[in-house]
Amino acid sequence: MSKQHNETEQGEEQDLNELLKIKRDKLKELQEAGKDPFLITKFVVTHHSQDVMNNFEELEGKEVKIAGRLMTKRVMGKASFCHIQDRNGKVQSYVRKDAIGDEAYVDFKHYDIGDILGIQGEVFRTKKGEISIKASSVTLLSKSLQILPEKYHGLKDTDIRYRQRYLDLIVNPEVKDTFIRRTQIIKEIRHFLDNRDYLEVETPVLHTIPGGAAARPFITHHNALDMELYMRIALELHLKRLIVGGFERVYEIGRVFRNEGLSVRHNPEFTLLELYEAYTDYHGMMDLTEDLFRTVAQNVLGTTTVTYDGKDIDLGKPFERLSMLEAVKKYASIDFDSIPSDDEAKKLAKEHHIEFEPRHKKGDILNLFFEHYVEEHLEQPTFIMDHPVEISPLAKRKPDKPEYTERFELFITKREFANAFSELNDPIDQRMRFGHQEALRAAGDEEANRIDEDFLTALEYGMPPTGGLGIGIDRLIMLLTNSYSIRDVLLFPTMKNKE
Repeated sequence: MSKQHNETEQGEEQDLNELLKIKRDKLKELQEAGKDPFLITKFVVTHHSQDVMNNFEELEGKEVKIAGRLMTKRVMGKASFCHIQDRNGKVQSYVRKDAIGDEAYVDFKHYDIGDILGIQGEVFRTKKGEISIKASSVTLLSKSLQILPEKYHGLKDTDIRYRQRYLDLIVNPEVKDTFIRRTQIIKEIRHFLDNRDYLEVETPVLHTIPGGAAARPFITHHNALDMELYMRIALELHLKRLIVGGFERVYEIGRVFRNEGLSVRHNPEFTLLELYEAYTDYHGMMDLTEDLFRTVAQNVLGTTTVTYDGKDIDLGKPFERLSMLEAVKKYASIDFDSIPSDDEAKKLAKEHHIEFEPRHKKGDILNLFFEHYVEEHLEQPTFIMDHPVEISPLAKRKPDKPEYTERFELFITKREFANAFSELNDPIDQRMRFGHQEALRAAGDEEANRIDEDFLTALEYGMPPTGGLGIGIDRLIMLLTNSYSIRDVLLFPTMKNKE
């Protein structure tokens, strides 16, 4: 690094430190003058920016009180203009010396961009036609001791945006819109399910046995009980216990935790919807899933055609439905029905340069072919059905083809959005499946399921035929907000510690 570059960085740091010192000096002067903003406990807000903008004819000439962050300020002698940003947007205020008083006007001129102000005044329209508030009083409610990013360039550094989301929300209004839409989407999902007689419930976050998915858990320790506990990796097994107990339709929207890597699609903690309905199967879950996606898009966005990464995704037409066998045959020209054994499947994988593990069976190899040849084609909504039993330890077998299960995954934009089964309710078969999973664990698979004896006991009391569904809420929100990374739809994504 050049000496000149070092000197430039040092100069910028000194300039920043000087600016921060000036802000603290201003605060000290206010405090010494008995005007400490941090002693103010309340300011009665009567209107917000969009109330003023949208209801000008009704509010013109009337007094309002607004509060928010000072985002621009233009001082012109005895009169000034500024913009105040609140939860809805921005509104202009016209501040005159003779209207608020000499001392208050001097104070106003010393306020900084980023300060929180309360403004009382009359709604009017300027000569240039901008709806504004003619201030009769200006109150400093909180002093900003940091410096906002320069307004014309905004905040573009994604690392800073994700680490300091509060700053991102202040200077990038479209980010706030994404998270408002997130709330609307989740609210609409609840409305959709509540209207179909589903009961929202809460189940434990701390589990004695991690189960319901293939994932590595986070481990914690309970001091009083002196025992290891696991952050839940799924909601499934407790919700199924409720089906056994007589609740016929239940759902939960909650955080789950998987000890996995970070990527544009994965965050170690994410929001999952799981629901279970007695007396239906995976076909019923397919119909429900399609209806849910379509209804949420229509009610939140006003359309069932959404644009994602420059492509139109049509949620309005019937979703394509293919078995995994049919999908591999369609896109890889390979018929796994004609492959007689695990050894033949492995031989085929070698010929196609698809890596596999010695423990893998024919069903595992089929899934590897699917991932390699098919997923990249699944742009429009497609249900991939009938997964091999080897990769579906909690799904019911197909009666006419017991090496496959009544399971589907929904793919859109080449990503998995939902996973659903006709739930396995045979406790004897379930114990055998758990046993197979434990064997995988013993062979080194850290993501394999474990035997949950209490869940098996619950099944032994009898669980009705049941359809179950899991939807990754964050991915659905990514789709409906045209967001490329999962971090763009999580207010506080997991980040590596800064050195």
